Amino acid sequence: MILYEYPFNERIRTYLRLEHLFLRLTEFVARESALDHHFALATIFEVMDVAARADLKSDVLKDLDKQKHVLDAYRDNPAIAHEVLDKVFNQVERSFLALNELPGKAGSSLTENDWLMSIRSRIGIPGGTCEFDLPAYYAWQQKSGNVRRADLERWAGTLTPLAEAIYLLLKLLRGSSAPQKVMAVGGQFQQNLPQGKTFQLLRMQLDPALELIPEISGNRLMVSIRLMRHGGDDKLQPSLEDTSFDLTLC
Repeated sequence: MILYEYPFNERIRTYLRLEHLFLRLTEFVARESALDHHFALATIFEVMDVAARADLKSDVLKDLDKQKHVLDAYRDNPAIAHEVLDKVFNQVERSFLALNELPGKAGSSLTENDWLMSIRSRIGIPGGTCEFDLPAYYAWQQKSGNVRRADLERWAGTLTPLAEAIYLLLKLLRGSSAPQKVMAVGGQFQQNLPQGKTFQLLRMQLDPALELIPEISGNRLMVSIRLMRHGGDDKLQPSLEDTSFDLTLC
């Protein structure tokens, strides 16, 4: 099944973008080639750009604190496995403390590294990191994969508290609701959202054999999904077929 997600607010949109970048960073750092490590470094800079938003760290800390209060409220519920509850609560607590102790914005300490910042200033220019532009960077790329990986892990370590907090918050959000089977009649699906309840994330699963692509839109009142098919002319064409899929509103 192919999983698609759609955020209902800017905060969750930012969390999903950061999660995407952190997963990509982990993948590139684990590889051996200098080219993969180049893109790992570029990803670190992308995370720094996203994390530069003034209120991001504050938003994450508020969400972690909110989760602690939500979990605390379950302590008197006899149907809850308290060992599991304590484990999750401790994870949230550790994540909160680690992020709170991080000075400044995530990755801000890297801005004091002139060598890294010289690469950052040119990495967005097409071909801007050629050996004649950045000979010191070119020399670093000639080192062994283990040496480069150790450097990348050291630099990425400044982003770890934010990464772990984002992973945890999205995990809790995704686990807050169960999927339901729905039908897109004639390739279209609409659902009014219940009043008095705020949803933050839509998740839908499609069978890849259907070769369909969803166009999702939504707000606090309604969700709309139109299923499309990739045509031979590389344009998306509306599907007119009745199609079932799994939908989760978190």
